[in-house]
Amino acid sequence: MARTTISSPAALRTDVIARYAIGSLGTGGFSTLPGLVLVFYLTDTLGVAAWAAGVVVTGAKIWDVLAAPVIGGISDNSRQRTGSRRWLMTLGALALPVFFVITFAVPAGVAPAPAALWVGLAFLLASTAFSLFQVPYIALPAELSPNYDQRTRLLTARVAVLSLAILLFGAGGPMLRGIGDPHTGYLVMAAVAGVVIAIGMLISATIAPVGAAKPSAPLTSLTAGYREGVAMLRRSAPFRALLTAFGLQAVATGLMLAGANYVAVWVMKSNDALTFLFVALIAPAILCSPLWNTVARRVGKERGFAAASVLFAVATGTLVLAVWQPGPWMYVSVALAGAAYAGMQALPMAMLPDVISHDAASSPDSSAGVFGGVWTAGETTGMALGAGVLALILTVTGYIQTVAGTTVSQPATAVTGIALSFSIVPAALTLLSLFFLAGYRLRRTDIDEATKEDA
Repeated sequence: MARTTISSPAALRTDVIARYAIGSLGTGGFSTLPGLVLVFYLTDTLGVAAWAAGVVVTGAKIWDVLAAPVIGGISDNSRQRTGSRRWLMTLGALALPVFFVITFAVPAGVAPAPAALWVGLAFLLASTAFSLFQVPYIALPAELSPNYDQRTRLLTARVAVLSLAILLFGAGGPMLRGIGDPHTGYLVMAAVAGVVIAIGMLISATIAPVGAAKPSAPLTSLTAGYREGVAMLRRSAPFRALLTAFGLQAVATGLMLAGANYVAVWVMKSNDALTFLFVALIAPAILCSPLWNTVARRVGKERGFAAASVLFAVATGTLVLAVWQPGPWMYVSVALAGAAYAGMQALPMAMLPDVISHDAASSPDSSAGVFGGVWTAGETTGMALGAGVLALILTVTGYIQTVAGTTVSQPATAVTGIALSFSIVPAALTLLSLFFLAGYRLRRTDIDEATKEDA
């Protein structure tokens, strides 16, 4: 009897990888800049109380969480009816910069309450536009390649660009913010960032596969979108484990991101320290992205993810010493965290399409768009909770809000709270995520088997 052979999937073309990865210039920019400066903008420029700033940012993200599964259903319907998810990505790419600029366009002299309402509504719309791009963007790797290693290669390139975007926006954004008075500076920052975000997203939208329509019954209600998401969570144990671990780590990184500006100003006593913190974080992340790809090939993505998480927890945990002795030594700990951060981003993102294809092999109801919607909702929840936890810590420790041009002196309890929010708290959240990651049982052999069945 002749043996049946399965040919290896063709390697992804370099231009495909490049165009997909460039999308992270947009997603990284939008995730980084608001997370870094929005709470600080509210408390130290618009005079909004810390608790209210937390409500504004978290409220907009909660809406985004509710919308993401529905957008996932819309994305799948688009794929079925038109053969592509491209139009949804393009719409998000065009709308996001407009609302992003409006978010930071509050005129000087507006009272804190209406200023908070302005920012909240504009940021809600910007977050919705972001999901229109992000949800189908996350679903694409499972459609671009069925191969375990090719997906790792694709997502490693994406994380390299993501790291570059974090460096570009995290260091460049605050520099642009320094142009003119604070209100003008924030507006200039938002306008320049919005253009760069749009360019990255529009280029990446061209990579969405265009094929023949696959007519089927569309999701006709909001409830249907949520039902699909709940059903998928129930049947896919690997996805539950991966999403929970990644979500907890999103809380940790969101907390550190939102707290970085406060650490620079009140712990390290230097506005310039914010730029150096981001260089220390992202330069090692860019350099170490290929290393995590190698680790994944040798020991598996899940073990590499666990190793990166442990390194991140140890590195951030050492920053607790800044409570007593802040100084330039902190950049070393941040650099180690940056090296780990590359793996904490690349590997779970490379594991997600494996989860999607594994589910598709066992369930006729599997939907890449719904997976992308629920994943985006989980990540968004984590980042929102990170900003919310920071706002809570600032409120409890007595942080004093102020309007632009006014100088205040923060109490020692507030400075200590800022240092803890940047060290021991994210370290503990990352260690907790390992407990849930231990429940991820999907291995390379499972993915290879699913690929053969599809072939």
